[in-house]
This record gives sequence, C-alpha cells and structure tokens, in this order.
Amino acid sequence: MTAPRDRTLTELTAIVEAYRGHGNVSHLLESLNALADRSSTTALFEAADAHAAMPEVLGPLMEVVVAREPNHARALVRLANAYWLSGRGPDVVGDLASRAIAADPQHRGAWHLWALTETDPRARMMRWLQVTARFPDDDLARANLADNAASVGATEDDPVALKLAIDTFAHLRRTAQHPAQRDALDRAIETLRSRR
Repeated sequence: MTAPRDRTLTELTAIVEAYRGHGNVSHLLESLNALADRSSTTALFEAADAHAAMPEVLGPLMEVVVAREPNHARALVRLANAYWLSGRGPDVVGDLASRAIAADPQHRGAWHLWALTETDPRARMMRWLQVTARFPDDDLARANLADNAASVGATEDDPVALKLAIDTFAHLRRTAQHPAQRDALDRAIETLRSRR
C-alpha cells in the first residue's frame, strides 16, 4: 500500500506534468486545490520539495500550509520565496519573512529574504550587516553585505561603506576555495580601493 506522503507526491507530479503539457494556470490551481483538500499538511509540504523551482506550484501549496499552520517558518519562507520569484514585491515578501523570523529566529533563509526585501540601499546594507552578525559563517550573506556596501559606497561617495565593502570582500577572499573566486574577489577589492 502506498503511504499518504508518497501518494501526494505522485499526484502532484502528475499535476505538474499535465500543466507542462497544457500550460493552463487556472486548471493547475484547481488541481492543486483539490490535491490540498485531500492531503495532510505534512504530505503537502514534503511533496512540494520536488517542484520547489516552480513558483506557480510552490506558492499555492505553501499558501495552504501557512493557512493551516500560520507559524510554520519553513512554509513561510518557501511562500515568500515563491512570491519573490513571481514578482509579488518586497512588502508582501518582507512581511512573510518577518513572520518566519518571529516563528523561528534561527531560520537563515528568513533572514536572507528579510534583508533582500529592503528597498532602501543603505537600510538593505544594514540588514545584511545584521544577518552576518547573527550568522558569522554565512558567506552568502557576507557576499550580499559586500555588494550592498560597495553600491552604497560608490553611489553615495561614502568612505565608511567602501571600507566595509573592502573588509568584507577581503574576509571572503581569505576563505575562498577556488582560484576563480579569489581572482574575482581580488578584482573587486582592487576596484574599490581605487575609489578611496
């Protein structure tokens, strides 16, 4: 006998394959809603993993999970990501990210989305600084901090932001594993130093 989780994944895969053939979003949404009605929250959440790269599939499924479990941090982050990829905008996505942080302050993805959705460049830089302070080994956050600091430093002629960018890129350079990464970081540091 097939386990409910496996059955949900099998049904979801069939729905996605049919959607790829017909491209009808309304029919896709109807099929996803019907699947959600007959699936447990856990089965739905786990089945969505297989199709996480499709925001038109992931979004509606995570909406159901979040409606059932409003403090499900991982579902909130997935929903925020699906919304971001489908162009829902920083306000909606930022609200979901903030809810996920409140539900699970250690969820790194929630913090990333929270920082990413800030529209003011300087405030976004400061958010990435907070994320790197909270997660010191997070090189992706550090790279975002460096990029945002470089942008603020260059556009606002801000030597403090430029120094932050240089220092952050230098930290990434010390831990870079591949020659191509080190070369790219060296070029970024050299470019920023020439602006000081």
